[in-house]
Amino acid sequence: MTDHVQEQEMEIEALEAILMDEFKEIHSGESGLNTSNRCFQITLSPQDDDADQSTTTPVLLGLIFSHTEKYPDEPPLLNVKSIRGVHTSDLKILKEKLEQEASENLGMAMIYTLVTSAKEWLSEKYGQDADADDVEEEESTKDEVIVPHGEPVTVDTFLAWRERFEAELALERAKLMPESALTAPKEKRLTGRQWFESGRATVKGAANVNEESEEEDEEDIDFDDDDFEDDEEDMLEHYLAEKSDSSTHSSKRAA
Repeated sequence: MTDHVQEQEMEIEALEAILMDEFKEIHSGESGLNTSNRCFQITLSPQDDDADQSTTTPVLLGLIFSHTEKYPDEPPLLNVKSIRGVHTSDLKILKEKLEQEASENLGMAMIYTLVTSAKEWLSEKYGQDADADDVEEEESTKDEVIVPHGEPVTVDTFLAWRERFEAELALERAKLMPESALTAPKEKRLTGRQWFESGRATVKGAANVNEESEEEDEEDIDFDDDDFEDDEEDMLEHYLAEKSDSSTHSSKRAA
């Protein structure tokens, strides 16, 4: 037959030797437990054992227990309270966690196991690592780019915009070309690139240039190959078609 009282006394002596000042007996009236048996409180913090003990810990937890008549063959009475800085919602979570672990360790002295588990939980929740994670999360939130409302940019929308831009650019180039260049037969027609490289592009705009800007006009203008796409002739044909339609409408209105 198991001597429960002896096992309980041996466990208390072991806890006093290991935990020292962190372990103390308290009155049952301040334990929050429904019992008149002896009650004990173990003070826990998220600090490591090697941490500077002179530093004030912002978080302290009180783990309270009392042996039942048949402990350790039945779980002890447990309670947790915040001595400093522990949220009430966290206390409820921790108590449920410890009660579950107690039911899994029946038949053996388990208080120190519960102490270790509570200390690990406290370190994960309120330790320096948790503080560092919070700081990183705050920093990442600050670094987030605020995207303005509007149509999202995708590959398809960008390509569509690029096509419109290149078409408009080709039309602008075509407007600078003389009528003879635009109405010439296709086989004799100069492309926009050939026309610009021939130096004729400066003829039409020369009459509108002021004397004060002559030095700027003398500078060479470099055109990259990327500025002249292979489909430029198609764009010019599109422009001529639009121009032809415009002329037709004008003639009809004149008539």
